[in-house]
Formats: sequence, structure tokens, C-alpha cells
Amino acid sequence: MALEHAILVSLLEKPGSGYELARRFERSIGYFWTATHQQIYRVLKRMENDGWVDVRDVPQQGRPDKKEYSVADLGRAALTSWLHDPIEPESVRHDLAVKIRGAAFDEDPSALIREVERHRQAHRNRLAHYLAGEARDFPAPEASGTGPGAPLDAERELQHVVLRGGIAYERMMIDWLDDVLATLARFGPGR
Repeated sequence: MALEHAILVSLLEKPGSGYELARRFERSIGYFWTATHQQIYRVLKRMENDGWVDVRDVPQQGRPDKKEYSVADLGRAALTSWLHDPIEPESVRHDLAVKIRGAAFDEDPSALIREVERHRQAHRNRLAHYLAGEARDFPAPEASGTGPGAPLDAERELQHVVLRGGIAYERMMIDWLDDVLATLARFGPGR
């Protein structure tokens, strides 16, 4: 996927400035596709030149005008074309997994244990962040009035299913890292 496609999806969800897009990448889409502010602005400029986005100046009081981007017809067509193109399943390239296999050749696994614990904590933090976002943005159907019989909102449902995938992934990683730590604990220094 190109950054352009992630930007198009975000702008279709809600038009916005480059700054607002960067914030969205930090808060939601960035869970699955990362980009720096500079990358976003550079790609937005290219998309504007290619006719994929429309830009309008929005006056602001006490601050310079901002540029608000929205998806143009050419951008929507490009996204539709990309959505219909097949993509290959992703291959896993996991440095930590290689380190774990390499631990068989290290007499002292303490550095690796610290690294695995650090990764486990990072995944716990991300899981907590995802769960908090889910509670905030996707309350239980009873609490939000979206129970059985309510009309489906494809945008919200698809955002939620992607978030649920992230939650499942983080839980899987935590379980696996717990398994790695339990396995490493069976081997002491100088085994």
C-alpha cells in the first residue's frame, strides 16, 4: 500500500488539513500505517498536483489560513482501482524471532530476556491504548443505541473490525512473548 491510499481513506472519512491528517495518523490509521508529518505533507502536495485531492483555504481568526484537503474524483477513482487490485499476503519479517532462535547459541540469555520483556510491555501498552479507543469510539450496542435492528454504518463497522484485528494481534503477541519468557526461564546461564 502506498501512503496515498491511507491518506485517501482518511480524507474520505473526514476532510482535513495536513496537520489534522498527521494527528489522525498518530491516533487511529497510524496503528496500521505510519507516516511522518513531512511525508504526509509531501504526498499531499503530489496528490494535489496529480488532481487526486481538492484544496480550499479556510480562514482562521488570529492564525494563518489553513488548507483543507478533500478527495477529488481522480483520487476516488485511484482508490477504487487500488481496492479492486489483489495484494499478496504479507510475509513476516520479525527480528525478535531471529534473536530468540539465536539464543540457543548464547550462554547468557539475560539480555534477550530483557528485550522480550520490553517488547511484551510495548505490546501491553498498545493493547491498553487500543482497548481505551474501542471503549471510547465503539461503546457496547446497548449504551450507544445501535442494538439489533439499528441501521448498519459501514464506515464505523469497518473501522471497528480493523481495530478488533489490532486488539487480537496484540493479545496474540503478548501470549507468544509470555511463552517465549517461560521457555527462556527453563534455561539458565551456561546451560
